[in-house]
Amino acid sequence: MGVKVEVHHESRYCYGHPVWLGPQTIQLRPAPYCRTPILSYSLEIKPTDIFLSWQFDPLANHVARIVFPSQTSEFFITVNLTADMTPVNPFAFLLEPDAERVPFSYRPEVASALKPYLAVERAGPQLSEFIESVRGSQPTVAFLLGLNERLRDQIAYTTRLEHGVQSCEQTLLMRTGSCRDSSWLLVQICRQLGLAARFVSGYLIQLADNEPSAGEGDRKTDSADLHAWAEVYLPGAGWVGLDPTSGLLTAQGHIPLACGTTPGDAAPILGTVEPANVEFNYEVTVRRIDNAPSLTSPFSERDWNEIRALAYHVDRDLKAQDVRLTMGGEPTFVGIDQSESAQWNVEALGQQKRSAGLALIRSIRERTARGALLHFGQGKWYPGEPMPRWAFHCISRTDGVPVWENGDLFALESKNAAYGNQQAHDFLSTLSRRLGAEPDNILPAMEPHTEEQEPTGFVLPLRRRQPAGHLAWSSQPWFATPVKFILSVGDSPIGYRIPVAMMPWVAPDVLEYEVDEDGQVKLPAAATRRPEMFSEDPMPDPLPAIPEDATTAQELIRPSLCLSALRLGAIGLSRPGSGCGGDESTSANAGLDRRLFSPARPATPSFQPDAGSRCARGQYAAHVGVG
Repeated sequence: MGVKVEVHHESRYCYGHPVWLGPQTIQLRPAPYCRTPILSYSLEIKPTDIFLSWQFDPLANHVARIVFPSQTSEFFITVNLTADMTPVNPFAFLLEPDAERVPFSYRPEVASALKPYLAVERAGPQLSEFIESVRGSQPTVAFLLGLNERLRDQIAYTTRLEHGVQSCEQTLLMRTGSCRDSSWLLVQICRQLGLAARFVSGYLIQLADNEPSAGEGDRKTDSADLHAWAEVYLPGAGWVGLDPTSGLLTAQGHIPLACGTTPGDAAPILGTVEPANVEFNYEVTVRRIDNAPSLTSPFSERDWNEIRALAYHVDRDLKAQDVRLTMGGEPTFVGIDQSESAQWNVEALGQQKRSAGLALIRSIRERTARGALLHFGQGKWYPGEPMPRWAFHCISRTDGVPVWENGDLFALESKNAAYGNQQAHDFLSTLSRRLGAEPDNILPAMEPHTEEQEPTGFVLPLRRRQPAGHLAWSSQPWFATPVKFILSVGDSPIGYRIPVAMMPWVAPDVLEYEVDEDGQVKLPAAATRRPEMFSEDPMPDPLPAIPEDATTAQELIRPSLCLSALRLGAIGLSRPGSGCGGDESTSANAGLDRRLFSPARPATPSFQPDAGSRCARGQYAAHVGVG
């Protein structure tokens, strides 16, 4: 299927007084041999009290014959049709061997049927001279194409509203003519050379170029109008259309309505009327139906103007309501070394890219926010990629209060610190004391499908609660302690692999925080150091554990802290659903370097070298991810 178009054609005759109209013949219905699929057609006549009958004339044209039983002061003809502009190849034919060169002769039985289309008018001196200039033996198709183009170049197109057709002598002498004048000249030239030809009237539909090039001939708008052209009968090809106005063969844009041996046979409207003043108007329009917008011109000029007007209206409303917008950029980083390697061009991940990212995030911390917390987490996970990408975050406060003071406590991937499970357990136990949570709730996490007795990491259930109006950390069992706490299969940090079935939905606590004048939660004015808590046993949890039956609870997954010893000998910590990631005093007290993992990005605005940059009051963050 090609582009569908709807053609609307109106012809209006308004008389100065009521008149008698003789029988009218209307040839405005696509001919049976039209190669362009016509999906629908309608003809409306005004006045409506008429007698209308459809018939075929001797040339197989559709003819509507109309008889008027009474006088009328107006005669309106309205045609609506829908066409499928599927491209047509005008060269899709093979000539019979005897017709491959001109001149040639038709077989007697064919010549007898074509006799009306071989009738010639007496040739004047202009026409005779032109015919002699083109006469000669040559390939048939090349001859017709050359003749068609020559008439296009020598006869300047003009619009003539007068009735009738110029003689061939007039057209050649003035070198101007309408489409019907140059088409009739082409018919007569072909007949003088022994080629059967007929005159055709119809619609010409021309669609704008969807993807215009830099050429000057690109059509900018769709158009449709009544048109005329010629057809030549070629053995093996049948009737081949030639449009001398454009110099081209006819294709899907040429919708034939009627053909004839003379222009009068193909007149769109023919009839008689008694003498009267008449005002005549007509219009032909075309519009596309269900047409996909062009990539280069998705909207018409009218649509663009409406979009601009709406945009200005929105801008005025935003300004009146004092709505302020910001925009983030997306700078992209590429490697200076091995810039042509796949990791800097088509692949999401790469060892050099990760090393460069680690160096960049540490450099950002060193140069812009020495009190920032470095966070090494999971980035975006795109459909079709087997693993999620990584993302590095540098989180600091704009008021200068450090989030993490000693950057040496962040583990280096290039350094093996030789830490194992015992150090991971010691770290989590030390951290739980610092938070005032009970370390007895630490669960060893085991890998599935293995006989190993050594845990792969440790999990501490942890959530923020507010007993008696005092914010505190609470650690309570999620469930009856199992004999063996087994993780899901995988190689992601253990915080991603806690079985969902073991993490029931529970109702969240309603926490009240102190806020500033802007409604933002107040941050501590300075680092809070409580070294004495490392040597103290936590107070018993003042709140009871959440019961297992949570069918009426809101959707909140129970949070935890998860630690494991990494392959590089550092301690990895992840915090699914928790608001705490440990602090540097815990690392220092436990004598450990550590890395912080999280299943989610920090819940704060951030600056990301790979995906835009933003700043927010109270925090400044930097992310280096895989773009």
